[in-house]
Amino acid sequence: MTYPETIVNTHPNLFKIDTNLNRLVKKIELLNYINPTNIEQEKRNFFSSKYNVNPSFHYRKIDFDAYKLQQELFSQDIDSIKDEETRAFYKDVIYDYSGLIECIETIGKGSKFYYNSLKSFGTPTEKDVENARFILHYKDEVYNEEMFPVFNATEASQYFEEFTKRYDFPFKLKFSNKISAAAMVQNNTQTMLLKKNHRFSANQLKVLANHEIGVHLVTTYNGMEQPLKIFKNGFPKNVETQEGLAVFSEYMSGCLTLYRLKELSYRVLATDSLRKGFTFCDTFDLLHNQYKLNREEAYNITLRAHRGGGFTKDHLYLTGLKKIYDYYQAQGNLDNLLAGKVSLDQVDVVQKWQKEGLAEPIAYKNLAFDKNENSNTTLEFILQNLK
Repeated sequence: MTYPETIVNTHPNLFKIDTNLNRLVKKIELLNYINPTNIEQEKRNFFSSKYNVNPSFHYRKIDFDAYKLQQELFSQDIDSIKDEETRAFYKDVIYDYSGLIECIETIGKGSKFYYNSLKSFGTPTEKDVENARFILHYKDEVYNEEMFPVFNATEASQYFEEFTKRYDFPFKLKFSNKISAAAMVQNNTQTMLLKKNHRFSANQLKVLANHEIGVHLVTTYNGMEQPLKIFKNGFPKNVETQEGLAVFSEYMSGCLTLYRLKELSYRVLATDSLRKGFTFCDTFDLLHNQYKLNREEAYNITLRAHRGGGFTKDHLYLTGLKKIYDYYQAQGNLDNLLAGKVSLDQVDVVQKWQKEGLAEPIAYKNLAFDKNENSNTTLEFILQNLK
């Protein structure tokens, strides 16, 4: 995007620093490194051991100099940004990305990674755990035909390609057997990855389309349209807001189920187990033997929590959903949260920049946000009563 000369002149060094940071943070995409490269082999080994031997995961090597990147981050002349609020924001940006570098640098190094993960993503509070248990006490809904996993990855890709026709941004899709989720979006390459050997249900296709495309790709492409590149790269602590928006998109499109809410609740318990010093085997036992999850689901949720050495991000889906739900009920403007990888805590910065010409209205909407299609009264009651 070409910036009006008047805007650049009234914000000396801001665009220079923003451009510098964009160059530096391109390789800081944690999800590119956190997923083990030997997931399937270790899964077979774990099942063969009767769930008694902790997996030994391997990870992709880092292709940048973490120390040098830290130096360059902190060498930015942030004090030259005249506006106090914007200056404070970019200081937070540097601290946030510094923390993510430390996370990437310590992947696979046990407690070193876990403590860095805590700094970047926090850990469930007692209230979060209570919310998860509140959801789990509900009796399972009867499975309908939409819940049965009958579609392969190729069929899923055709569904997502059709879904994306409602948007006019490029859609790139790749298959992978090195991701822990059924699907994920790579922000830096604008690509949706599908798990190669996964079987998808009709409901999961709707969930992933509204979650990954309706929010994660929409905010990626909206961020790319903004004058400041930090919208694309991500505001500090934006994960809770972005994942909350993505699950809220499932809710608004009518495909959020109690089963899905329970899945998010199990993730909270798995993340909380890290704080208690649980091993991979311990967390799997909690989910499989105590909560009676089938072994595939128990393994996948345990893997998500233990990858890297203890990855605490997963508790933020449920807390994010509650915050976005409450924000929507209070008539909050969701468009501002779709402007890029934005954080709810800093929506006032977005509004300020819009007034100053430093931020543009969104180019792409999430169509699910136009009308609430949820008809599940149990879900409505749960979301209203989460603490």
